[in-house]
Amino acid sequence: MNLTETLNWRYTTKEFDSTKKISEADMAEVKNLLRISPSSVNLQPWHFIVAETTEGKACIAKGTQGFFHFNEPKVTNASAVVLFCSKIDADDAYYQHIADTEDKNGRFPNEDIKNGFLGAVKAFAGIHKYDLKDQQHWMEKQVYLNIGSFLLGVASLGIDATPMEGIDVKALDEEFGLREKGFTALVAVSIGYRAESDFNSTDKTPKSRLPESELFTEI
Repeated sequence: MNLTETLNWRYTTKEFDSTKKISEADMAEVKNLLRISPSSVNLQPWHFIVAETTEGKACIAKGTQGFFHFNEPKVTNASAVVLFCSKIDADDAYYQHIADTEDKNGRFPNEDIKNGFLGAVKAFAGIHKYDLKDQQHWMEKQVYLNIGSFLLGVASLGIDATPMEGIDVKALDEEFGLREKGFTALVAVSIGYRAESDFNSTDKTPKSRLPESELFTEI
C-alpha cells in the first residue's frame, strides 16, 4: 500500500479477531517502531509495557473495569496491547544519560559537540520546568508524538490498532508499580487484526474528515 492507501485503510478498530496473532517478526518491527520514534531534544521520556500473553493482557484489562468496561474486549481479544507511559520528572542525571547514550552510539565527533547537545537539552528542559512550568505535560506530548507515529507505522505492516485514553491510569500505575519507577500510564493501544463483524471497518463505514478548504491555508 502507498501512503494514501494506508491512511484510508487504517481506522480505530472496535472489534478484534481473537484467533489471529501478530507474528514474531512483525512484533519485532512493532517494538523497533516504539523505540525509534522522534522526541524533542531526543528526550525519549517514555516506557512501554507490551502485553502479548493472556496473563499480560489480563493485567492491562484491570484498567478497563467500572466506567471503562466497554474497552475490556479491545484489550483481551487483541493480539497484543502496548501501554504507553510517560516519565514523571527528568533531571540532570537523566539528561547526562541521554547524552552518554548518544555518544556511545557515535553521534558526537568530539566532546565539545556532546557538551553543546547536553547544554541544549538542559536549556529546553529548563524552559518547560521553570519558565512554562509544564515539564510533565511537555514530556507527555512527546509520548503522544510516539503514539501518532505508532498508529501509522503498524498500519503500514497491515496491523490494526485501537488507541484508548479510556483507561484507569491510577489502577494501571498501581498494577505495574509505575510511579515508584518514575512513570505514569497515559494511553493503551491494542493491536491485532480486525474482525469481519467490526462495524467500524472502513469496508463498512467510510472515513469522514473535514474538507481541505477548512483545514489548509496555502500561501
